[in-house]
Amino acid sequence: MNGHSLPDLRSYPSYPVPDPWHRAVGGSCPAAMVAHSPQRCVSRTPVTTGIVVVTVAIHLLSWLWPPLWEQLFEIFALANRLVTDGQWWRMFTVTLLHSPGVMHVAFNMLALYNLGPQVEKALGPLRFGLLWGACAVAGSAFSVLGGDPNAVAVGASGAVFGLLGVWLASAVRQRRTALGRSLLKQLGFWLLVNAALPLIVPNLAWEAHLGGLLAGFGLGSVWRG
Repeated sequence: MNGHSLPDLRSYPSYPVPDPWHRAVGGSCPAAMVAHSPQRCVSRTPVTTGIVVVTVAIHLLSWLWPPLWEQLFEIFALANRLVTDGQWWRMFTVTLLHSPGVMHVAFNMLALYNLGPQVEKALGPLRFGLLWGACAVAGSAFSVLGGDPNAVAVGASGAVFGLLGVWLASAVRQRRTALGRSLLKQLGFWLLVNAALPLIVPNLAWEAHLGGLLAGFGLGSVWRG
């Protein structure tokens, strides 16, 4: 890799899941809060808000000044071979970068905006931050171990799928309730859609999705609000 001849990216977009499911993750549904008191919602979800702001800011600055994106790509992208050579930080910093254009970053940030606030309010900012980081690293680990050794990826989809895993764990716990069954059906639909995407979208790093999802489900089964 270099700043002048970048390799093809294995970008992994994710798709937003409809919200909200009220008390499925603990706490009350934030939809009304967002509508009526955005300042209160932001103050209660500082990590979610911070991730969105920083990610969008990096993407916007990179669009305004392309050399910045190239430099960040060289340092932060998930280059599988470089990770195995010891550049472990890439397993997390990959979440800060998205492929050029709007769709990739928009899908991931919309998904985070839909899934994140409820989880952060239930777990608290500290545990939510740890969850985000753990799912990002798990997704990257699956991508590195199961993907092409020469592959390079950008995006926060591994961490986003981790949040989906937390919702899934919550739905499984509540599977005997009408709300839990409804949530399982909706989550199942979106999981099937994403499972089919590698058949349609080339160079999709499905390994990152799977790793993040499993990590989120595991942590969501242990951590409860």
